[in-house]
Amino acid sequence: MTTLTDYLNDYSPNPALSDVITTVTDVGKTISQLLRKGALADILGEAGNQNVQGEDQKKLDVLANDLLLDALAKNTHCAGVASEELDDATPANADGSLLVLFDPLDGSSNIDINMAVGTIFSVLPYQRQGQISENADFLQAGNQQLAAGYLLYGTSTVLALTIADHVVMFSLDPDTNDYVLIQENVQIDINTSEYAINASNYRYWRAPMQQYIDELIAGETGVRGRDFNTRWVAAMVGDVHRILCRGGLFTYPFDTKYANKAGKLRLMYEANPMSLLIERAGGAATDAVNRILDIEPTDIHQRVPVVLGSKNEVDYVKNLHVTYADK
Repeated sequence: MTTLTDYLNDYSPNPALSDVITTVTDVGKTISQLLRKGALADILGEAGNQNVQGEDQKKLDVLANDLLLDALAKNTHCAGVASEELDDATPANADGSLLVLFDPLDGSSNIDINMAVGTIFSVLPYQRQGQISENADFLQAGNQQLAAGYLLYGTSTVLALTIADHVVMFSLDPDTNDYVLIQENVQIDINTSEYAINASNYRYWRAPMQQYIDELIAGETGVRGRDFNTRWVAAMVGDVHRILCRGGLFTYPFDTKYANKAGKLRLMYEANPMSLLIERAGGAATDAVNRILDIEPTDIHQRVPVVLGSKNEVDYVKNLHVTYADK
């Protein structure tokens, strides 16, 4: 039986990275326990305020954010922390060598109905050791990530992690309270007949995305010549987990619903860490055309369109967009 500690000892490139990952995953144990208690822990319902994104916060949104922020601020290797829930990054230990970004509770609208939610995290190198970290220090392309992963709080608590050139999964053993390795070298099939999208936004999509979904809906009677199934968890962490387990495509494409938002998902807290996991598992991740991990961020709360999953399907979407642009 291989635990997370065993794995980090064998594969982590440095002790600092191992320590930061351990801090995040230890907080994940606490969040998992709170979710199991649900209403008994008084974590359900609205917190009564909004985050920097203008979204209503759930009680556990705030609690999970505070737990992660406090734990990472005490970690001597962490120079700064950025959260989806806060306007600005929080300086931590100036002598630290790492920066941590997180979405404390992805899919929090699912909490009150007892569906899957998760914590997404990303670790970047810190280039100015000895100085107080600032927002600008976090503006690194996703290809600079040293580690990325998520904790999925579902029927069991699962950790997906990449620190090397592959993706592994652990399950939290409720008897020992250890993360135990359950899958090595996760791989995604290059083809799929399953996709996830919020179809209620169809009227706001660009023409090539509308065409793509029309083709999938037409199934074996259309140009694709086969049927497709729709699956939608309404939490990115749940949809990506399904793709890592059995393939598929997930997309939250560009739309015109909100004029000031290029997409719904955040580059630094959601798109980058998930894209690193997907790519290292043999999949692909784009903004419909460009590789997400190559995007140079301009703001820690930047949003981007996302198309990720089985490689051939992601490439098919890209070709539709390129062809449309050429016309």
